[in-house]
Amino acid sequence: MPTTGPNVPFSNGPAAEQIVKIRETLLMMASLTDRNLSLAMRSLVDRDEKLAASVEAEDSQLDELEVAVDELVINHMATHAPVATDCRFMLVASKISSNLERIGDQAVSIARRSLELNREPLLKPLIDIPRMANMAEGMLRDGITAFVDRKPELAQGIIKRDKEVDMINKQLARELTSFMLEDPTTITRALNLTIVARCLERIADHCKNIAEEVYYLYQAVDIRHERAAGA
Repeated sequence: MPTTGPNVPFSNGPAAEQIVKIRETLLMMASLTDRNLSLAMRSLVDRDEKLAASVEAEDSQLDELEVAVDELVINHMATHAPVATDCRFMLVASKISSNLERIGDQAVSIARRSLELNREPLLKPLIDIPRMANMAEGMLRDGITAFVDRKPELAQGIIKRDKEVDMINKQLARELTSFMLEDPTTITRALNLTIVARCLERIADHCKNIAEEVYYLYQAVDIRHERAAGA
């Protein structure tokens, strides 16, 4: 997760210091989100219960950081007369932190499902799910890089990658449904894997949301509705 890059604030003086603090808090939150997602997937692939437990234990830190970002944003808006670019930054910062927190929630869900899956024999080789996870993790990291390095063009590429994750999720859902229909003893494991895949699909959605917010921050263009119109 990137921690360096262009960090010139939009404003000057005390207002700039607050904006820098918000950026730093967001980066800390993004780093923890990335770590928790990685640990959740390792707990699943490596069948490691300790890793699964650590994901849930650390999730409270993400909740606290989300609250911290919101408080910093509110304080800045209340104590300064922000210009339009600063207002846009405040709005985007709050939305990015919300999406990061929700990614963390999905990581917790994956960790919980891994605990259940680890109690039974492996249903099938884990190929598609780790692939989805790698794609989602890449989207998350690139989204934060686009935010830090001010690269809206990178954000646009992330949005397109979300459809690939959706396609894998649908394909895997069909495959797991076939398992359940052919052998009822696989239902519990197949359902848990289906939920894990769905969590990863939602994580990719949140990464796409972050990318859209980054694009809006630097281009002042809301592309969410363009995507919806073309869907």
